[in-house]
Parts: sequence; C-alpha cells; structure tokens
Amino acid sequence: MRVQSGRIESICVFCGSSSGRRRAYSDAASAMGRELAERNISVVYGGARDGLMGAVADAALAAGGRVTGVIPAHLAHQEVPHQHLTELCVVDSMHERKTLMSKLSDGFVTMPGGFGTLDETFEALTWSQLGIQVKPVGLLNVEGYFDPLLSFLDHAAGEGLLRARDRWFLVVAETAGELLDRLSGFEAPRGDAPVELPNP
Repeated sequence: MRVQSGRIESICVFCGSSSGRRRAYSDAASAMGRELAERNISVVYGGARDGLMGAVADAALAAGGRVTGVIPAHLAHQEVPHQHLTELCVVDSMHERKTLMSKLSDGFVTMPGGFGTLDETFEALTWSQLGIQVKPVGLLNVEGYFDPLLSFLDHAAGEGLLRARDRWFLVVAETAGELLDRLSGFEAPRGDAPVELPNP
C-alpha cells in the first residue's frame, strides 16, 4: 500500500546559513525561491538573512511569495534574522524550531548545507519512516553535492540497515522545477512488500 501526500501549499527549505564555495549553490537557492513563489507555494525556512537561506528567502519575496522564518532566540546573533519576511517566529530551542517548521509545512526541500541541514533532513525522513507524518522530503542535488550521501544511503540499504522501501522517502532531482514536480506527485511506500531502490 502507498499513502499519497496531500496538495502542497507550503514547503520547508533546509539549506546552509553560508553560501558555500560554488556560485551554483546560490544560483540554485535563488531559483528554488522563485519557483516556489511562482507556484504559489509558501516558503518556511530557518529565518536567516545570509547564505543560501537568505538567497531562497530573497528570491521568493522578490517574486511576490510568502516567506515564514523560524529561528531560535539564542541563534539570532549567529544567523542574523531576515528583517523583511512575511513572518518571523522566534522560538526557544532547536527542537521547537524543527517542530514548528514541520507543522507549518506540507513537505521539505533540502539544498546544500552542513550539519544543521542534514540534522533537519534526517529528522524529517525519520518521522516519515515511523509514520509520525506523511510528508515528502526532496533533495536538490546541485552539481552532485549530495552524491556521496546518496551512495551511502544505497550502501546502508544494501547492508540491510536501511529498508529499501524507506530509501524511497527521499526524492531526488537536479533542478527546482523537477524536484517540485516530483514532490507534488509523491506517494510514500507502506507495508512490508519488497521495493527496489530508487534511481539516484
């Protein structure tokens, strides 16, 4: 049995508070923000002004989109809050941040980032795996940034430590439009029937 996700009206974007070394990362972040706004999909993200996070927000706002930021009070001096968002929610902890972002979103998009980005992504995937929520999780693989991670996940499934069907919870694409199209048609696997690994 497969459980289909509902209509996507808001997407939570996980990505770096830094811009990274490649211009392609910032370009992809801006493209994602514009694409979400053009599809009338609200953006939920970590609330920062700078880095890839800021690029997503700036592009979405410039295209007339709605953007909600969620930032813990203790991070406000590290991740400078964006001052021109539709809404900025200041919370008490990282856990509260992730919980609220999930509550406000119909799905998730992960872009290049570090520990925080991976933490948020894998928590969303784990919640889907456990049935706590049925929301699609998409990964934008900009210039192969996530290739090593995808190889590891395939390795984990091959070693029997990640069920092949659970590997399907992560939707992968190389462009914003393609990823959002795939997320809109996402169906989450359920049951114990064997499932082949998805193509990267």
